Amino acid sequence: MPPRKLTREGVLDTAVTMADAEGIGRLSMRRLAGELGVEAMSLYHHVANKEALLDGMVDRVYAEVALPDPARDWHAELRRRSLSVRAVLGRHPWALPLMESRGAPGPATLAYHEANIACLRSAGFTPAQVAHAYAVVDAFVYGFVLQETSLPFRSGSEAADLVSAGPLAEVVAAHPNMVWFTQHVVLAPGYDFSREFEPGLDLVLEGIAALLDLPDQPDQPDQPDQPD
Repeated sequence: MPPRKLTREGVLDTAVTMADAEGIGRLSMRRLAGELGVEAMSLYHHVANKEALLDGMVDRVYAEVALPDPARDWHAELRRRSLSVRAVLGRHPWALPLMESRGAPGPATLAYHEANIACLRSAGFTPAQVAHAYAVVDAFVYGFVLQETSLPFRSGSEAADLVSAGPLAEVVAAHPNMVWFTQHVVLAPGYDFSREFEPGLDLVLEGIAALLDLPDQPDQPDQPDQPD
């Protein structure tokens, strides 16, 4: 059988698949080469090193996100984009800590940021407002995904079991507001933490929309008070 022909795309595809299955911590150039059936040195013809591999993998994740269209309503487009980011990170949870950490962003990463900034600019936000809006939307989306993937339960029924039986139930019972929340939220029929994402996102976007109604503000950072 002739040796397998490697391509950069094939290397990145396999690396992403391995990270999805096992987490990023177990991914190494040697293990990746073994999965591809080649010697580790063969990989360096396609990715310069482990950091370059991670850059390419993160760029693959960004490429899956539905980009906002600056020609359409910014609110609807950022909402659609945020739902897409959450879905993509649900498929690739390993990517969350890496999304904003790369020093050599790829074309899909750059296209993502370009489209988001263009969407907010086209809506009439000032430079400072664009920065505020972009930061708070991503903080909410990334933070929610991190919380969602870190919870000690995967369903409403598991959450109900956790707070109604065992050691945690005794702890909750000593805190009346937690008891109230448990009774009216966690133990309510159909509870699922994931349902909090869209209402929370809408609150964020409505807050951002209010910026457009503010009187014009100088786009300069606050200056510290000068000593007398």
